[in-house]
Amino acid sequence: MIIYTHGFGSHGNGSKAIALRNYCKTNNIPFIAPSLSTIPDLAIQTLEELIEAFQAFGKVSLIGSSLGGYYTMYLSHKYTLPCVLINPAIYSYKTLQRALGNSPNFYDQSTYEWTIKHLDMLKRYDVETYQGENALLMVQSGDEVLDYAEAVAKLSKSKMIIEEGGDHGFKEIERHFDTIVDFLSDHQKH
Repeated sequence: MIIYTHGFGSHGNGSKAIALRNYCKTNNIPFIAPSLSTIPDLAIQTLEELIEAFQAFGKVSLIGSSLGGYYTMYLSHKYTLPCVLINPAIYSYKTLQRALGNSPNFYDQSTYEWTIKHLDMLKRYDVETYQGENALLMVQSGDEVLDYAEAVAKLSKSKMIIEEGGDHGFKEIERHFDTIVDFLSDHQKH
């Protein structure tokens, strides 16, 4: 089972989630991309429950993008799961300070309040010792939201795909789907 975790203000029907879902469906790979709460503690609780439920039936792998990459680092470390991190928000509790106040939900353009309390919640999921031992890091230098060099420095033990140009959404990610699935499959605990 592959669990995809979306980014800040996004949802389980974002463009990457849809593309991954279609790829996995075509290749008979179990996949889920839940639409998570904007409250970090609730998002983590949902993901932990999904991981624990799916582990009862088989192997679990994680993919996370942006804030979802931050959550994925925590969960990968906690459960010793292989993961793919796509332009991850390495220090989300710092970078998301700029979102304080009303933030948009990209599904329906409604707004929700993002507070200091949410940033404090995020800080609790920081794994200072995590270096990406079981991770594939995918970054593009043209990321207009996050500094990709932070991810490269923090995740020094991960396998890396570093591309020049691109953007925060990771342009043309579909061309890497075979690599992503192969990495996750090769790094499952036996």
